[in-house]
Amino acid sequence: MTKMKAAVFVEAGRIVLEEKPIPDVGPLDALMRVTTTTICGTDVHILKGEYPVAKGLTVGHEPVGVIERLGSAVRGYHEGQRVIAGAITPSGWSNACQCGFGAQDGAGTAHGWKPLGGWRFGNTIDGCQAEYVLVPDAMTNLAVVPDELSDEQVLMCPDIMSTGFGGAESGGIRIGDTVAVFAQGPIGLCATAGAKLSGATTVIGVDRIAGRLEISRRMGADIVIDSSREDPVQAILRLTGGRGVDVAIEALGIQDTFEACLRVLRPGGTLSSLGVYSGDLKIPLGAFAAGLGDHKIITTLCPGGKERMRRLMSVIQAGRLDLSPMVTHRFKLDDIEKAYDLFSHQRDGVLKVAITP
Repeated sequence: MTKMKAAVFVEAGRIVLEEKPIPDVGPLDALMRVTTTTICGTDVHILKGEYPVAKGLTVGHEPVGVIERLGSAVRGYHEGQRVIAGAITPSGWSNACQCGFGAQDGAGTAHGWKPLGGWRFGNTIDGCQAEYVLVPDAMTNLAVVPDELSDEQVLMCPDIMSTGFGGAESGGIRIGDTVAVFAQGPIGLCATAGAKLSGATTVIGVDRIAGRLEISRRMGADIVIDSSREDPVQAILRLTGGRGVDVAIEALGIQDTFEACLRVLRPGGTLSSLGVYSGDLKIPLGAFAAGLGDHKIITTLCPGGKERMRRLMSVIQAGRLDLSPMVTHRFKLDDIEKAYDLFSHQRDGVLKVAITP
């Protein structure tokens, strides 16, 4: 067999299933036979034309699968192993990687630095909403899945879990902190869980959808606020006695939630931004204390690499977190266009879909 099915970006508004050649394997690569993958909110930005990628690119960046073939220089793995690879696939040797920021693994040029360079799947190389995906720098990026964990148990590790936890880690959450997480979609739910595991003693989840607030409690939220019923800024300031929160995590990527995060911060607090923004942001003068509030605004692109994946899987293996309730729908790869239609329109209470070739 030399061909495979793959979900391909054709133009804004169209991702379709096509046949493509199965990739050739270079010396440092691995060919993964994809057993389960999913659709991310970033894929929807690609679908809508809000994030530019090349026409004909296979999309998707959250693979779980089996090693089909290994490059001639790859050591420490064998064909047939169950593995995952992070959405971010750092090379391990670039300046960004050596500085500890593998997600920004781009190449500096005379024209400046290319951001997001570590995000290659479904961005600069073919992604994993396909029967096979080529994993670059396999020895840096392949993480072996423990036998007792199912595909769906580790499906969130490549991106959603790593991103959500990354938001909590970048926020510098400490034991005893009060944390607000705005938006309880998949990333926000993982940020809520990450905040709790990081030691926050009061985690406040904010969303407009009752079902998501319910899951938020299961993920670690101590208090939930329905933003369709009350102003979350006023509610949080009331709950904290006017003090504000130590860390506010923005997990939606719009002006309203970004601004709300600023407005609930205590002096010296941290806004940890996880949202993917499709337009310019404005920083309100008052909420920003005219630039004199000792606030910190920090952004995060989910950490990748095999050690990050190992650590995330160990959290699940140890029973510290169960993300399986986030998989609400299941589709075959043949029905990927239906899956996109459901997910992009957020129908039927969808959180995450599992795609199986």
